[in-house]
Amino acid sequence: MTDVVLPCLNEAEALPWVLSRMPDGFRPIVVDNGSDDGSAEVAARYGADVVREARRGFGAACQAGVRAATGEVVCFMDADASLDPAELPRLVAALAGADLVLGRRRPVRRSAWPVHARAGNAVLAASLNRRHPDLRVRDLGPMRAIRRANLHPLDLRDPRFGYPLEMVLRAAQRGYRITEIDVAYLPRRGRSKVTGTVRGTLRAVRDMRRVLAA
Repeated sequence: MTDVVLPCLNEAEALPWVLSRMPDGFRPIVVDNGSDDGSAEVAARYGADVVREARRGFGAACQAGVRAATGEVVCFMDADASLDPAELPRLVAALAGADLVLGRRRPVRRSAWPVHARAGNAVLAASLNRRHPDLRVRDLGPMRAIRRANLHPLDLRDPRFGYPLEMVLRAAQRGYRITEIDVAYLPRRGRSKVTGTVRGTLRAVRDMRRVLAA
């Protein structure tokens, strides 16, 4: 069984599509991070294990999901239907030659990934690559796969949007083999809280810069 951690804040509109496309053998763990739109009830209705995390923040939700995970492999992805769970088996298969597999987002249309969000991601990836010359990361996107035995030693602690970068940074520091696989990036469903707004993107970039500085 592979566990799939899905941080969730008000994603009731997107969850039916996401959970209905979860591949066999992949257990969705939806971490409700304070939703007030019935997301937890929708997730449970579609067969997900629901974990509630009162401490707000993307990283805090991911950490709660990891604590609930029991599978040999743990995957991460957003719950907003911008990423297709059907892509996950390819990421898990790539672990045969890697320790951490990242989904490199390929937008199916320009509106799926606004320019400001793409630019912020590129700057952060370049900063990370400069610190680790052997690293060739082009996207710090949320879809990824890692063995649970390799995840726990990373001791990830960032409670906010720095969590995805912290994972890659600490994996690189430990000499993990990191690879990327192209995945489709779709227009999200519902209201965007990060990449769809300049304010959200700036908040995520600030959190990630804080991780790099530390």
